[in-house]
Amino acid sequence: MQAAYPNPFNPTTQIGYYLANTEYVSIDIYDLTGRKIKSLLNHNLRAGYRSVAWDATNDLGKTVSAGMYIYTIQAGDFRQTRKMVLLK
Repeated sequence: MQAAYPNPFNPTTQIGYYLANTEYVSIDIYDLTGRKIKSLLNHNLRAGYRSVAWDATNDLGKTVSAGMYIYTIQAGDFRQTRKMVLLK
């Protein structure tokens, strides 16, 4: 359903996804301890291909450190988790 490109990345990555139906979509970034770093998206969206960018900042706008991060995408009953790596 979705993939981050490029991965590894510096300084930004795009998370692309496809919606078959209109759904409420949320995309969140977590560090490896499970702490939420940033909420990228929390909207009701129409069907189609979409993407959202992450610029390696947290919800406060501060740049995060290099390392591995987890992103989750949830759309309706669908939920998927993937890894991505920030290089500096």
